Amino acid sequence: MSRLRSLFSGAVWAVGRRIASRTRRPVNHSTAGPAAPSNHSTIDQAGSPGQSGPEATVEVEPTSIGPVTMTYSPDTDGRPDPGEVVWTWVPYEEQDGRGKDRPVLLVAAEPAGTALGVQLTSKRHDGADFVAVGSGDWDSEHRPSWANLDRIIRVHPGGMRREATAVPHREFALVTQRLRLRYGWTDTDR
Repeated sequence: MSRLRSLFSGAVWAVGRRIASRTRRPVNHSTAGPAAPSNHSTIDQAGSPGQSGPEATVEVEPTSIGPVTMTYSPDTDGRPDPGEVVWTWVPYEEQDGRGKDRPVLLVAAEPAGTALGVQLTSKRHDGADFVAVGSGDWDSEHRPSWANLDRIIRVHPGGMRREATAVPHREFALVTQRLRLRYGWTDTDR
């Protein structure tokens, strides 16, 4: 039943993305003003880590990326590791070229050296798409955060602006358990 639910949610996700991409209006970036200098600002300038090029941070379709194994392995070595929160440029859901510098909880390492993650938000959310992860050094005000399970983000090592801190093992396990159930991924971190 959970596999069927995963396939169904993947199909719904793909159809929604196609419809959204057909109804979007193009954005004229030549009239955009300068970005505000905050970590939480919209970033439109070229050269922001993860914004463009071969190491751009991108959203991926979670049911079509193949096997995903999630293991808690944070190591503050400057490289993205599962269990860590990193800051990177994350494209808006509209996929219109705009985005925002955001904290992303990494949940899995990929063989190519990239990592999969879920974006964090300090806006309170309840429901199946969000998991509370507590507060930590990834937020300068130490506000409680929620992991958004609806969007899976691929982060390249050169696309992260900074490594913040690791979430506690217990919260990581809650997030990965929900991802496993939702997308049919494996979880070797029990």
